[in-house]
Amino acid sequence: MGYEDTKADVKETMRHVDNKAKETWRKADGTESVSDKVANVGDDVRDTLGDAGDEVRRHSDDDLEDRPI
Repeated sequence: MGYEDTKADVKETMRHVDNKAKETWRKADGTESVSDKVANVGDDVRDTLGDAGDEVRRHSDDDLEDRPI
C-alpha cells in the first residue's frame, strides 16, 4: 500500500466520521425532520461519490504504473 492508498483511506474515514457527526447533530433536538433526512441522504450520496472517485483514482494510478514507457 502506497502513499496514495493511505491518503485515500484517510479521506474515506474522515468523510464517514464527518457524516456521522452531522447526523448526530441533526438528531440532537430529539426529532428528525424531513429536511434532516434529505440532508442525510445528500451527505450519503456525497460520501459514496467521494469513495468511488478515490477508487477510480487508485485503480487509474495502478494502470499508469503498469504501462511501459
